[in-house]
Amino acid sequence: MSVNPVSGMIKIVLSIVIGVVIGSATSLNAFNRHITEDPTKVLHKYLSLDKKGSRLEASSWQVVAPYVDWKEEPAWGHVVVISQFHIVDDVTQWEIVNGLEAKIPVVFDVLGTMHWESVTFVSDPHQETYLFHIKAVYDRWQIVHPQLPPHVGRQRMMDFVRWAELSEPEAKRKALFASLYKQLKAKKQKDLQQ
Repeated sequence: MSVNPVSGMIKIVLSIVIGVVIGSATSLNAFNRHITEDPTKVLHKYLSLDKKGSRLEASSWQVVAPYVDWKEEPAWGHVVVISQFHIVDDVTQWEIVNGLEAKIPVVFDVLGTMHWESVTFVSDPHQETYLFHIKAVYDRWQIVHPQLPPHVGRQRMMDFVRWAELSEPEAKRKALFASLYKQLKAKKQKDLQQ
């Protein structure tokens, strides 16, 4: 009995395709915000996206919309520049409201504040701690409070300021963005030397 080489090849290709589909479906479900998962995963995803600048522009805030219970993002006049954030994963430090709701502390290492209108950076290194109220909305974890201004990492803020400088048509504001970029870069160099 002879085996058809085309038929054998089709079986191999089908096996690979099925494996890829099953693997993809498994990885898609790896993080779905379901209430059976750790709620700090939702916080970490939201805060990581925020640190990467997902809320710097009105058109991009929809990236974090699945993680929050509010329907729109206000126009913030400033951005908090951070070096990092830390989610307190010790459950004994959480405020447990009930089985489907908790307030989880998050600590931000703040470097300062960038003000849009004046195109200035005010250095003010300190730590901020907020209780993020997270609860089950239907069968998914969502953040219901607080709705903070963007907390963006320094390098992402520098990249965004540089982009704003390059795309600004008005010469005066372009010069302000250039100056702000130099200020942020000098602050970074100074911090790295310490």
